[in-house]
Amino acid sequence: MSELITAELVDLDLSAATKDTAARSLAERMVAAHRVTDLDGFLADVAAREAQMPTGLDGGIGIPHCRSEHVNAPTLAFGRSAAGIDFGAADGPADLIFLIAAPAGADDDHLTILSGLARRLMDPEFTAALRAGTDPAAVAALIRGEEPAQEPAAEVRERAEEAETTQPEAGTGTGTGTGTAEAGGSAPFRIVAVTSCPTGIAHTYMAAESLTAAGRAEGVEVTVETQGSGGFKKLDPAVIAAADAVIWAHDVEVREKTRFRNKPLVDVGVKAGINRPAELIAEARRKAERGEIAAVSEADGGKDSGDGEADRSGADHAHFGVRLRTYLMSGVSYMVPFVAAGGLLIALSFAIGGYEIASAKSVADHFVWGEADSWAALLNQIGSAAFAFLVPVLAGYIAYGMADRPALVPGFVGGSIALTVNAGFLGGLVAGLLAGAVVMAIQRVPVHATLRGIMPVLVIPLIASAVVGFLMFIVVGKPIASLQNALTDWLNGLSGSNAVILGVVLGLMMCFDMGGPLNKVAYAFAVGGLADPTDGSLKVMAAVMAAGMVPPLAMALATTVRKKLFTKTERENGRAAWVLGASFITEGAIPFAAADPLRVIPSVMAGGAVTGALSMAFGATLRAPHGGAFVVPLIGQPYLYLLAIAAGTLVATALVVLLKGARRAAPDTAGEAGAAGSDDSRVPVAA
Repeated sequence: MSELITAELVDLDLSAATKDTAARSLAERMVAAHRVTDLDGFLADVAAREAQMPTGLDGGIGIPHCRSEHVNAPTLAFGRSAAGIDFGAADGPADLIFLIAAPAGADDDHLTILSGLARRLMDPEFTAALRAGTDPAAVAALIRGEEPAQEPAAEVRERAEEAETTQPEAGTGTGTGTGTAEAGGSAPFRIVAVTSCPTGIAHTYMAAESLTAAGRAEGVEVTVETQGSGGFKKLDPAVIAAADAVIWAHDVEVREKTRFRNKPLVDVGVKAGINRPAELIAEARRKAERGEIAAVSEADGGKDSGDGEADRSGADHAHFGVRLRTYLMSGVSYMVPFVAAGGLLIALSFAIGGYEIASAKSVADHFVWGEADSWAALLNQIGSAAFAFLVPVLAGYIAYGMADRPALVPGFVGGSIALTVNAGFLGGLVAGLLAGAVVMAIQRVPVHATLRGIMPVLVIPLIASAVVGFLMFIVVGKPIASLQNALTDWLNGLSGSNAVILGVVLGLMMCFDMGGPLNKVAYAFAVGGLADPTDGSLKVMAAVMAAGMVPPLAMALATTVRKKLFTKTERENGRAAWVLGASFITEGAIPFAAADPLRVIPSVMAGGAVTGALSMAFGATLRAPHGGAFVVPLIGQPYLYLLAIAAGTLVATALVVLLKGARRAAPDTAGEAGAAGSDDSRVPVAA
């Protein structure tokens, strides 16, 4: 590790005119040092990373970087350009160019070294020493951290004088936000941040260092979670709970978003975290002062949960049930877009051509531009193609949530086999869990360092796919298929009181956590039935969607009929909740539930139970997995279906108004004279 960079990898007179030629010049040094095995292949990976986002940074720095299978050891090459090279930075060309090469299977030690360099690039003394260096060996030692950065004395004095004129007095902060530490000892404003970039090597850690340094300057406590490509170590839940605001500086999806729910949020790209951290901190403080709360859905939060070894090691301490829920949510969250796209296309095809359009000939062989049936068949077959991915995607991303990218291949293979043996949705669940478990077991086997680079791209997918395929074909596939058939028969046989009871249960699940795990379990249960639709599964889908619309619609109605029970912000959220509820976005009620959970959640659960029961009793059916009120023409018994939604919404609204009004009756009687005409001053007290 001490030879991350050597004198041979330093060019203090880089003569390249473009970023491509600069990368090639530095990469050739890596090839000569036997760190890169294929020059053109490595440069293609560098170019692919550059295409995602320019790697130029303010301050004259360019950091082209990538993870590549053509790299056999973590390597850094440095070039200094007198003329400057354009790497896309806003302030102009870069004169300090770092080409960072990480192996495809780089371990945490490698990433620690590379991230350490990224943080040091935010130190002006370090970059000044690089610009002043004349000996390649000394510059290489400086980059490795073996020599302290030495600036010219004049520059040191100039910076010290500047600091004296701008430094605040001891014990005071420079900002005026509500959380700044003051001489009186009040608690400082606290921010938790997440930084991430596509490769997780440089920008991730530079943004973290930049935000931390800006926080120190502003008297703000900033704690950062770096979500690199090798995994991440979660912030302590207590630190998140104590935070006044959240900053996300990211170019890839933030993992496990729901940890940051109900906090003021600033959501920007990773380069904003590097280039303008003080502005982001100021914006976070303004949002906190205004009481702007971000509603983060569980669907978002589960997308990358459990991604990476570091995360899994932290999750090992969680209860098994919690970890299992996280894995399942990861798969469901990735499956939902396929459900929405494929299901709505199929539903639209039925609206145009009738249900018999499902048996039409392939449009590749027969398509007439002027016939509506041909267009209906086209939509149906595109939607069916999207629907065919449901089970493999579910299985693949359950495995991904457990064991990261190496588990994707065995997960998808297991999901595809589940369809082959008619194990359906349940088979996909089991295949994903098996694939993740097998990969996690293989990852625990110690291997020689020379094999680490090929383990995630060759060895693990090969062995895990063979094992999962054997288990799904020979051991568990047929029993699961039998269970799936029994479940289908049970749904088809539902009638009378049994159907109503199921509707009540589904309604309660949809409204309890409004986009959380129970909500998604009920939704996934309904969607799984659409892959092979029957009368029973179509009734379940209708009940689930109807109940899921109730919470936001009820809160929208409550804020309309009894405005004085809600704050100004809640009334504004109520206006948006009309659209969210009509669109079947249950998360629209989350801000209300977060502010007053003991009154809002039971109320909407009661309304959801009424709606689910009535929908099942009316025999309403639905072939579309999403769309809310916009797919009413595709619903069986549409008028009774809307009646069920209206009834549940009225029940939930009445309960919310009753409970909130009872809570406020006593204090409002005592203080009404002092608060007359000022609705916004009456902030509901959280239960």
